[in-house]
Amino acid sequence: MKKLREILQNINVEWQSGDIDIDISEICFDSRKVRPGSIFIATRGTQVDGHEFIPSAVSSGVVAIVCDKIPLIPEPGITYLKVRDTTVALGQMASSFYGNPSAKLKLVGITGTNGKTTTATLLYSLFRRDGYKTGLLSTVINYIDDLAVASTHTTPDSLHLNHLLYEMVEAGCEFCFMEVSSHAIVQNRIEGLNFAGAVFTNITHDHLDYHRTFDEYLKAKKLFFDTLPAGAFALTNNDDRNGRIMVQNTIAKKYTYALKSNADFKCRILEKHFEGMLLSVNDKEVWTRLIGGFNAYNALAVFSTAKLSGLGEEEILTLLSSLEPVDGRFQTMRTPGGITIIVDYAHTPDAIKNVLLTINELRTGNEQLITVIGAGGDRDKGKRPKMARIAAELSNIVILTSDNPRNENPELIISEMIQGVDLNHRNKIISIVNRSEAIKAACLMAHDSDILLIAGKGHETYQEVKGVKSHFDDREEVRKNLEIISQ
Repeated sequence: MKKLREILQNINVEWQSGDIDIDISEICFDSRKVRPGSIFIATRGTQVDGHEFIPSAVSSGVVAIVCDKIPLIPEPGITYLKVRDTTVALGQMASSFYGNPSAKLKLVGITGTNGKTTTATLLYSLFRRDGYKTGLLSTVINYIDDLAVASTHTTPDSLHLNHLLYEMVEAGCEFCFMEVSSHAIVQNRIEGLNFAGAVFTNITHDHLDYHRTFDEYLKAKKLFFDTLPAGAFALTNNDDRNGRIMVQNTIAKKYTYALKSNADFKCRILEKHFEGMLLSVNDKEVWTRLIGGFNAYNALAVFSTAKLSGLGEEEILTLLSSLEPVDGRFQTMRTPGGITIIVDYAHTPDAIKNVLLTINELRTGNEQLITVIGAGGDRDKGKRPKMARIAAELSNIVILTSDNPRNENPELIISEMIQGVDLNHRNKIISIVNRSEAIKAACLMAHDSDILLIAGKGHETYQEVKGVKSHFDDREEVRKNLEIISQ
């Protein structure tokens, strides 16, 4: 319970009607969750406008309403507050309601097209192994120290986000590492948060169904760095030319990491194997169980962030060598006969290319590389033919199948993917719409020492078809069809 006046301390109220010295029991932006004593914030989303549900909130006992358009006939006895942008107000009020939790721990956000989940999760694991109570906000799962909390979005809405951060503070967490999506940035979900640091991994083709153009996607990522405070650090991948664009207008302290160019934090790959890599990080050798060049970047981002967060180099390298790969991110399994199966979340052209190039660098050349891949429905259609083309160029056999078709016809998605495949590679393509049957077929085709890549879903344990999510796990499907050596 808080006074309305307290949670309005950072809000620019353009017009006000009613008492602000009233008690607020909770903040709601979903009218179905309004209870007596609530304040309702009418936000405008991509599908619905919260202003349409003000009458419903009133009938449920709301005591105050925040909106950007005052109803023609305001209900007597209710406080109305007009603001310019209700999504901004929601973030700021949520932060105040929960006692500004992000300022009570070191919050580091990781953004970019690829590598967010791996980097954030490895940082969470590393700091916990070093004895720190730590939080994680990720695509896969959220953690309040050792308490797992289900994740529904890469970055939760600002109300849920502040509640989770509040729970972390209550649990004694000193650090929190979170993925920051481009959607969350432009939808003001991180408004009102105090970041101690921000990390940029890379930016490639993705989410153009939402942002429309690559330039808009780039601007969305950059906005995160534009709003960092002076005391924060901004860490960017110097091998991605857009890293410099990210920090053009930031007042945070700038640092870079790289494998190919000059940077504050440097890394070289000394050895590569399916079991891991030997790296030279700032001229010190470390063995990591992570695999592939893209994971060398992730490992270096983890090292750099930990160093900027106050840990010592030797301490970080020792911890880094003990970390396990993240579920569904180049997750490797083996059969007694030597078939290697890799399950990976790669669902963008660049991610597919990185994974396949890594596999091709590690293979002898005598084995087949069989790739099972699909593309999500109701998402960026422009990447579908590119993903299929890359898969066909870098694999011996490609099975095109369903990913999460959502509300689209999976056969049409596959036909759009095939359009990107060069005619001289079409003979490599097999289409099997049912994902379970596609994985079964790939397992039956594989001989000893062959390599299977199951791409696109990674850690996910569901498949979404026509609005219904049913249990589906690529790893379980592989185990059903092959005898797997215990990891």
